Amino acid sequence: MVSFSIFLFFLYKWFKDIIIEATFEGHHSFKVQKGIKFGMMLFIASEVMFFFSFFWGFFHCSLSPAISIGCVWPPIGIEPLDPWGLPLLNTVILLSSGVTITWTHRAILSGHRHQVTISLLATLGYGIFFSLIQFYEYNVAPFCINDSIYGTLFFVLTGFHGLHIIVGSIILAVCLIRHINYHFTTTQHVGLECGIWYWHFVDVVWLFLLLIIYIWGGN
Repeated sequence: MVSFSIFLFFLYKWFKDIIIEATFEGHHSFKVQKGIKFGMMLFIASEVMFFFSFFWGFFHCSLSPAISIGCVWPPIGIEPLDPWGLPLLNTVILLSSGVTITWTHRAILSGHRHQVTISLLATLGYGIFFSLIQFYEYNVAPFCINDSIYGTLFFVLTGFHGLHIIVGSIILAVCLIRHINYHFTTTQHVGLECGIWYWHFVDVVWLFLLLIIYIWGGN
């Protein structure tokens, strides 16, 4: 709890410094915005490789199951979750959030403040709903993280994705507060745009999780 509190403190200070530099000191010129966007692209690229490494592990273990797990996949004793239940519901939620966050982007470019507020609130609602359903799914799952390599890979992949959803929700919540306080314009909204890119990234990762982990990996 102490470490988490320190993390939240520095996160608050970082957001505060960025907001002051961008909104009140005017340091975010078009050249600086270009650099920030390029940095965000590199960050998302690193996140792609992060998830790729775990997907690689999943394919390695599922395409060539070891003798220790019975040479079958899923391992003996593992009952995979039904992909057409809670995972499908979460897919619908995230795809809907992708629509609302795209609406946010179009609205900010068009200068429609009210639409930006509504679409951001809707996206945050979808994100919170997704996290709650995932928490429930973890509680009803017939296996846990130490149930063979399947349980480990399942909870690591979906857990890290769930963490990204929480981080994305925090970013969008900060963007919503900034928008309400008139920090964004049609040309100065690089923080919101980076948050939108991040949210689209976690949407795409979830589609791969559904197809590979839930549908293909569970059969």
